[in-house]
Amino acid sequence: MFVFILIGIMALAQLPAAQPLLAWQRAAIEQGEVWRLISGNLTHTNWPHMIMNSLGLAIITFIFRRYLSVERLALLILAIAGFIGVTLWLSPMTWYAGLSGVLHGLFAWGAVQDIKAKDKLGWVLLVGVSAKVIAEQISGGSASSAELIGARVAVEAHLAGVLGGLLFVAVEHLKKWIAIDN
Repeated sequence: MFVFILIGIMALAQLPAAQPLLAWQRAAIEQGEVWRLISGNLTHTNWPHMIMNSLGLAIITFIFRRYLSVERLALLILAIAGFIGVTLWLSPMTWYAGLSGVLHGLFAWGAVQDIKAKDKLGWVLLVGVSAKVIAEQISGGSASSAELIGARVAVEAHLAGVLGGLLFVAVEHLKKWIAIDN
């Protein structure tokens, strides 16, 4: 249900009156519109971009559903989106829209959950998403995806998303370790 609510929010964020107020824009963030650090992940360049990311969200949450509660999914999305927003602010990027960085982070997080559950496929998934992100850093994003979304693929967000997902795993592990020591 949460996934459908999030998709509804992303659809509302596509409305012409909302999208310009929510997209990640460096100049607006520097003027104090800090919500854009997170809301930029919920906006998209066009409807095909939003639909593609909505399908990705549905598929990823279905694949890793055994590890996800509504609260955990909401916290993951918020944490990864915030991490991406800040990471992009530290880069030279001036504008960003899309959920794909968050999707990469959810995927990396889920792959590690599989590894922790002794599912060997988790390693394949983690190596696969890592190889994809490394290849994108070297050669750029997919030309066909760029054509579909009408913009350059923000491979920086994909990398930040994977790092954010792995950082979330590390924080969860640290919390458990601290709880055991106390």
